[in-house]
Amino acid sequence: MSKRKDDSVGTGKPEKGVKTAERPWHHLPNGTFRNPPGCKSRGQGRLRYAAPFFVEMIKIGARKVDVPEGHVVPAVEASHALASHHAGKDDYLTWLGHACFLIRQAGLTILTDPYLSNNAGPGSLGPKRFVEPGIAIDKLPPIDVLIVSHNHYDHLDERALARLPGKERMLVIVPLKLGSFFLQRGFTNVIELDWYQSKDYRGVRFTALPVVHWSRRVGLDTNKTLWAGFSIKSSSHHTFFGGDSGYGPVFDELGKTYGPFDTALLGIGAYAPRKMMKASHATPEEAIQMSIDLRARRAVGMHWGTVLLTVEPPFEPPVRFRAAGRDKGLEDENVWIMRIGETRTLPPTSAWPSNS
Repeated sequence: MSKRKDDSVGTGKPEKGVKTAERPWHHLPNGTFRNPPGCKSRGQGRLRYAAPFFVEMIKIGARKVDVPEGHVVPAVEASHALASHHAGKDDYLTWLGHACFLIRQAGLTILTDPYLSNNAGPGSLGPKRFVEPGIAIDKLPPIDVLIVSHNHYDHLDERALARLPGKERMLVIVPLKLGSFFLQRGFTNVIELDWYQSKDYRGVRFTALPVVHWSRRVGLDTNKTLWAGFSIKSSSHHTFFGGDSGYGPVFDELGKTYGPFDTALLGIGAYAPRKMMKASHATPEEAIQMSIDLRARRAVGMHWGTVLLTVEPPFEPPVRFRAAGRDKGLEDENVWIMRIGETRTLPPTSAWPSNS
């Protein structure tokens, strides 16, 4: 894989066209972080909407979610399909639920944002998932690289991490100031990346990229750790993992500088009410626009169908996502709505027309 002049590993230098300063824009003087220029920030006017939101969430949380038939692949079938793909040589993608994927790319097995416990919160608190993970932790193949986008409980699951084998061998890649969390829990090979920094590992380049979100693990640590999306680039495939993000002009900038991408994994759920969520989570329509801005050839919807975090109907996101893709002229085969536990082959970069 060729090394581009402005994409040097570990320097944190953005590529040509990205503004720089002595202190990067997203680094504030008090040591916290903020969203990219021109992107919305969470918090303005939020308190006035918080009480009605939480009242509504309590009502929603008391209801039983009617899970459509076929939403989850039966456990035995899911495990067999994964094992079959893993025994082959092709790149593949397995959705374990929410923002947790198993990605095999260029021979590396990569796990993203492993929220695999019963609830998204400390201890027994927080929203409870209404479907099981697509494949149990003990049925996963050995993980080579673990990527975590930020420290929210539905992405950074301490209980799942405790059960994850291979802590001494896997490479962990996280945004700034999250490394100590993993070192304290037995992971020994941990890399922190700022936005635009890269790590080359066994033929794959991992680059942390800006997205529109925020961070908090406990009450007083808001935005003290960074959040990020990731480019995962090899000779066989180029993947964008979006973590959590609202929509903003940064995606067009990323597409021009780092695109095209073969596959973009994008959040399509947890978007209502918009006054609260617009600076944190994209709507399905905005996710389709993100994929277009990123110059992504394929968009995969994630961050839905697993746990109730907001007030939109839980199975509305994929319907709107598919419709938005059609409205923008995208073929259905390039707008993926996966089943939890499903594994699909990722066609190699060479499979796309040369002028695409």
